[in-house]
Amino acid sequence: MREEELAHAVRLREKGEKEEARRLLVGLARRHPGDAEVAYQTAWVHDSLGLEAEAVPYYEKALAGEGLTAEDRLGAWTGYGSTLRVLGRYNQALEMFTRGLGEFPGDPALRTFKAMTLYNLKRPQEAVSMLLKVIAESDKAGGYQRAIGYYADNLDERV
Repeated sequence: MREEELAHAVRLREKGEKEEARRLLVGLARRHPGDAEVAYQTAWVHDSLGLEAEAVPYYEKALAGEGLTAEDRLGAWTGYGSTLRVLGRYNQALEMFTRGLGEFPGDPALRTFKAMTLYNLKRPQEAVSMLLKVIAESDKAGGYQRAIGYYADNLDERV
């Protein structure tokens, strides 16, 4: 029953029927308070509706619980940190991105959101450096990976 209801709610969210998905997921979360997967999906639907503050406790339950796939744990760290950043809770967001990177070192999305948070915390040099490293490690640097990687740590260097 739980699996079918959860799958149905996820399909509704994916089809854009977010309010109905939210209604179903909140009910599931009430009936399964320790279920990390239900909590994660409930957080996600709240975020997708712009209800970030309501998503926070569900992200916390999802990350505190067990049973999420690695992909969903990564999504939960990213979503939770991003939600905290949108809410202006920058120090907490930075902590979540740092913890997420402890579990998923090098993840480009987590690093990019962490860079945005560093910017919000008035730490632009660290933010730009982090973004440059993400670019340098990607296949999108157009052959300039080495130079971009160097300048990520030497932004103020002049010839």
